[in-house]
Amino acid sequence: MVHRLEPLVVRHTHRLPAPTGPAGQGGVAARQFDAALMSVGFKLSAELLGHLSALSEGTVVDTAVRTLETVRAMVGDHVRHNAYFIDFPANVPDTHAFWQQCVAEAVGSDADPVWLGEGVVDLLTLPTYGTYQHTYAELLAAHGELIAAAGDRLTVLHLGGSPDDEVTALYLAMAGSTTPLGDEGLLDLAVLAAHCAAGPQPQTIPMRENRAVVNRARVESGADLLLDTVTDVLRLACALSDGDVTLAEPTRFRSPSRRIRRALLAGLDSVVAANPAKLADACAHREEFKRLGERLHAREYEARWPHAADVFAVARGEKRARTFDSRVEELLGADDVPGAVGLLESAPGKLFRSLDRLLRLCGTAAERDVVVSAVERLAPDVSGRVLLSVREHVVNRAEARGDNRTEVSGDSRAGASADNRAPANDDDRTQADGDNRTQASGDRRVFVNRLGRAWVTAESRPPLPEAERTRLIAVLDAETRRRLPEPGHLLIDPDVLDVALPLSGRATAAGLGVLPRGSLTPVDGELLRFFVYWKQTSRTTDYDLSALMLNSGYETVSWLSYTALTEVEGEHSGDITDAPEGASEFINLRLGAARGTYIVPQVNIFSGEGFEEVEESFFGFMLREGDRGGRPFEPRTVRMKSELRGPGRVALPLVFVRGDDGRWRAKWLHVYLKGTPSANRVEANKVSVATLVRGIVERDHLTVRHLTGLLADRATRTTRWDGKTVPDGPVTYIGLERPDGLHPGSRVITPENLRDLIPE
Repeated sequence: MVHRLEPLVVRHTHRLPAPTGPAGQGGVAARQFDAALMSVGFKLSAELLGHLSALSEGTVVDTAVRTLETVRAMVGDHVRHNAYFIDFPANVPDTHAFWQQCVAEAVGSDADPVWLGEGVVDLLTLPTYGTYQHTYAELLAAHGELIAAAGDRLTVLHLGGSPDDEVTALYLAMAGSTTPLGDEGLLDLAVLAAHCAAGPQPQTIPMRENRAVVNRARVESGADLLLDTVTDVLRLACALSDGDVTLAEPTRFRSPSRRIRRALLAGLDSVVAANPAKLADACAHREEFKRLGERLHAREYEARWPHAADVFAVARGEKRARTFDSRVEELLGADDVPGAVGLLESAPGKLFRSLDRLLRLCGTAAERDVVVSAVERLAPDVSGRVLLSVREHVVNRAEARGDNRTEVSGDSRAGASADNRAPANDDDRTQADGDNRTQASGDRRVFVNRLGRAWVTAESRPPLPEAERTRLIAVLDAETRRRLPEPGHLLIDPDVLDVALPLSGRATAAGLGVLPRGSLTPVDGELLRFFVYWKQTSRTTDYDLSALMLNSGYETVSWLSYTALTEVEGEHSGDITDAPEGASEFINLRLGAARGTYIVPQVNIFSGEGFEEVEESFFGFMLREGDRGGRPFEPRTVRMKSELRGPGRVALPLVFVRGDDGRWRAKWLHVYLKGTPSANRVEANKVSVATLVRGIVERDHLTVRHLTGLLADRATRTTRWDGKTVPDGPVTYIGLERPDGLHPGSRVITPENLRDLIPE
């Protein structure tokens, strides 16, 4: 196996493919490797340590170098995290005093600060503002070593199988996933598919995006394509042009080779020839098909592949193909709900996705019975992901809510002071709080699109009738339970129970310790520290890390940002406004001193490149207990690190919630606000942030608890994992981390492969 594939296995499975090499006395090197791993929060399992110890020292050293590079990148330790204030979190000055110092230094220097208006200074023109005043080496010298603590994160790396077996298993798992992969997952799948094109293939590829990625590898290797809709061909064309296979964003099609053109046209022709009704699918993507037809020179091949020519004729409007959806809409427009249900029975997935609307259009109990009866009959024909998604939806439709739609895009009240980096005054803060109370009231619906963009609307739909809700939940649970495997001895880590099921790859982000949107996990520690790192590609880029504190009514209590460097809760490390070599910002929070109920970290783009334009950007948080010293960034204290790759100008990775018991918990958001083109600040978007946070926090997400409850009905025995005792025999283990020493015949479900828990 080429070593370039080894990092994929480590990142996705936390297993190290079994290193091979000459036998030897590698014990000393293996223990040194283990110690080096522990310094960044990782550790070798006992089995892996033993395996390495039996190899030659050179083999162990080579393995260590590769693996350390991988895990350091996983946790964010592959870059240098400098802080503006060298002593951070100590000696952080008052905001106004610091600004006055910068002005005084500018006036006393040869620089010529630009004065804007009467008594207002553009901070960005001051020579000592926004740029590091010390080197990374000087920062290290100013901080002592971190005192080790039992609460430090230790992610165990386990011994995998042979390199080829590990790569093949990862490919089959990702390609055959029953839930969509995120952007990084699709990129990794593309690498694996190219490597595994001639090897074993999954029996089915349920996700169309995955199929497009696999088809690209197959067409390039000359293998047969997996196509059953014309949209499959369109997705493949996007993949071949390195475009968006989800079709959420337009793709600039390249001119393919003659061999590829013929393969795509032949694929279209065979799909329509086998089922002429598939021709109507072209209507949903007319513009894309028109542009693709030009690149394929489709008119030159009309005689050879007439059915493919029909696809492009439909796209150009030269031929009419009535769509399935239009026939459904015609029946619903005539108030014929039973007729629409009868038609939808030939497309069970569409029926289930239309369930809420159909029930709301029913005028009588008899019509509602027709809808629910169809669900009962067709439940076995619907994917497990759809079953669970519909169940989550139905659970949240018990009450009627408000009514006006409001897009969450960041409020535009920053004013001139934002452009000039001046602080918000007390009047700004009071006014914003008033708006917050008004706009956050009422029940809301939250929408998050495929790209992670979020918006909120007040609920205007009537609730679903309780009798039908109860009946639907029962049939959905029964069908899900029927599909679940018999787990044998079920071993459950209680900390995983409130993790949301990964029903969409867009509901999470790539990284370490990252969980799906809606997941709730405990936060143990006295000090909470956020960090953001970014490195611009070509333009001056300024990201601002901020934290908003809200009370139980989602009203603003305080915030930490470059305009509020210190508050009761903690300190900000200082504003960095340019990142040609990379830059970091930190926020230190004392949870015991925190006022309010919610802490909302956010990353605002003040100027420059977006999250998808920069060379690299990521966010994370660390947890510490007491005063243990150390650098601002200590990798073994990192609990979560996620990539920032999404639309919009404001990123909201997660929110911290104080429970009635006084304990803090993290709830994952993974959303982006549109914001404004420049000068995004916590003061300006806190109304929108509070509204969105409320919508996600108060929604009932379907969690692992639900599926483990159904699995327990089929288990021979169910045990709660106490973190210590490992059963002797094989188990089905579901938890946040794989315990060391599990029986080799065990099935293990952790966040890295949580999608495997979703039944087909």
